[in-house]
Amino acid sequence: MLIRDVMTENVMTVNPEASIFDIARLMRDEDIGAVLVAENDRLIGMITDRDIVVRALADRHFKFGTRARAVMSERMLYCFGAP
Repeated sequence: MLIRDVMTENVMTVNPEASIFDIARLMRDEDIGAVLVAENDRLIGMITDRDIVVRALADRHFKFGTRARAVMSERMLYCFGAP
């Protein structure tokens, strides 16, 4: 099996300063559970619906204006598929 057989080609990205409210709405509207966080054309993290629930809500870091940078998973491994 090749990576291109299982990869997602059209992924959603957000800025690290995006509000978790906006990200949650994006996830709901697009029916997705994760978005990549990009800054200056570089991937710096990922935020999942679980990140929002566990890191923001359950750990009580939630407040109006909480940003992706505060709850995203920073360690990411990724690759690029061949054209």
